[in-house]
Amino acid sequence: MNNKIIHITKRIINRSKKTRESYIKLMKTLAKKGVSRSGLSCGNLAHAMAACSESDKLNLMAEQKANIGIISSYNDMLSAHKPYEKYPEQLKIYAKEYNAVAQVAGAVPAMCDGVTQGEAGMDLSLFSRDVIALSTAIGLSHNMFDSVLCLGICDKIVPGELIGALKFGYLPIIFVPGGPMKTGISNEEKAKVRRAFASGEIDRQALLKSESKAYHSSGTCTFYGTANSNQMLMEIMGLQLPGSSFVNPDTEHRSALNKEAVRLAIESTNQGNNYRPLYEIVDEKAIVNAIIGLLASGGSTNHTLHLIAIARAAGIIINWEDFSDLSEITPSLVKMYPNGSADVNYFHACGGMPLLIKTLLNEGLLHRDVNTILGHGLEKFTKESYLKNGVLTWRDCPNESADQSVLCSIYNAFDKSGGLKILKGNLGISVIKTSAVKLKHWHVEAPALVFEDQNEIIEAFNKKELFKDFIAVLRYQGPKAKGMPELHRLTPILSILQNNGHKVALVTDGRMSGASGKVPAAIHLSPEASDGGILSKLKDGDPLILNAKTGELNCLNEKEVLNRAEAEPPSIIQEGQGRELFSNLRNLASSSDNGASILF
Repeated sequence: MNNKIIHITKRIINRSKKTRESYIKLMKTLAKKGVSRSGLSCGNLAHAMAACSESDKLNLMAEQKANIGIISSYNDMLSAHKPYEKYPEQLKIYAKEYNAVAQVAGAVPAMCDGVTQGEAGMDLSLFSRDVIALSTAIGLSHNMFDSVLCLGICDKIVPGELIGALKFGYLPIIFVPGGPMKTGISNEEKAKVRRAFASGEIDRQALLKSESKAYHSSGTCTFYGTANSNQMLMEIMGLQLPGSSFVNPDTEHRSALNKEAVRLAIESTNQGNNYRPLYEIVDEKAIVNAIIGLLASGGSTNHTLHLIAIARAAGIIINWEDFSDLSEITPSLVKMYPNGSADVNYFHACGGMPLLIKTLLNEGLLHRDVNTILGHGLEKFTKESYLKNGVLTWRDCPNESADQSVLCSIYNAFDKSGGLKILKGNLGISVIKTSAVKLKHWHVEAPALVFEDQNEIIEAFNKKELFKDFIAVLRYQGPKAKGMPELHRLTPILSILQNNGHKVALVTDGRMSGASGKVPAAIHLSPEASDGGILSKLKDGDPLILNAKTGELNCLNEKEVLNRAEAEPPSIIQEGQGRELFSNLRNLASSSDNGASILF
């Protein structure tokens, strides 16, 4: 095992000692109560099983058969969640086959950043994670369940469900993915068309035709954004079946995996001999494994927020320094869009998650002595599943990738360090995703152009005012100001400027998409402008430096800037599309480097 990883893990353990001990003590106390519903009154239990079949009622009354709670994020507006429509019915049938019961415990909201990108609804996106956590807790609060299946796949849904589930960590909890849609047009072609539209070369109809070829059926989007990064994390943390992340929906293989998840959920309850509660799986080592998986695969920057919040829910305290230190020793092994041209289907065909885990394990870059839904040891997650005569079967994954340009060995690593860095300086602390940025663009020194709305940048571009060297400063986008919206709409125009030979970069207290592109972007800047950061005092022309090589993010005329009077904050409209309801949440939100959460 890599000594530096051992050191960082011990550092996290020591930092978290008090909060982790308190969490485990509570979970053990709750676990001792036995079958959850055994403590319910007759009236309580009658309410909970009133709509059940007679056979299910008998099983629930006997308290000897497992009852699986289902937390679902189904809606049919989002392609990724459409497959979940029939899951509850199927899972109940599987449970009955194993002489158990399953009930839908509750539903959680599932919004799509792809739909709300650049729109008012995006201001609710990050906070939806914490709402999902609360919704998960409400669903499980009925105290009826012996284990839980979480149906979630996209951006805020999986982190939110896991945060909520961790408060019921004395239960076995398994995540059940839906899988990605089959490959449409290539990601490179999609990006090319977007740039053509931003340049005015094609019209809206041509753009819509292209986008509809990319997003064409049920299942997750096929690029490696936050949704698919979620699946990677759940698998490498041992919370969903090996190799299950990127099996397409509505296939016999996917149905077989779902049935196996039900079997495991029943086997893992505290009624038997294979009790595997969630709190024993999500520990400091699992969190470190998750960060390393994120870094090695070039995953979404959103997880620099989500993993901090997930860890806190388990009594574990991590920070961006942990990400940065682990990034220095984690090689970049995966090239999926936006870091490369391949999509998740191709990655899966190359060897996928089992091979990535095997590669990292063999080099001592993952903790192998961890608990999982399959029992002890991460080696179990180097297996891949297939159907043999219709039966789910397991085999060792290949030793080598089918395409080294997409999933490579340690010795052919795309970079000796992970695709994520921390930038620090007098502007604050921020995150930059470097895996998709060419090395020649890592260092930008240019005057600031200050904006307070992303549409201002788009308008300036359309007026031909941005064809020069500059660092775009987009402020008042943080958790307290707007709820920290994603700013992915800026990627095509900034890419055009960079491709035209201009030195450009973005500095913001907002988020970029999990599909952050090829332009250097210092995101999640803390303190945000609304918290009195120096960001609030910047003006057009202030000389800035962003250097991902050295980790520097500075204003070069700091003294002058600090002597300026406090800038009048802009009038930030947070009305319409339900944003008024979230005003208290914005006030309560923690800083970005603390997870941007209202819960901790």
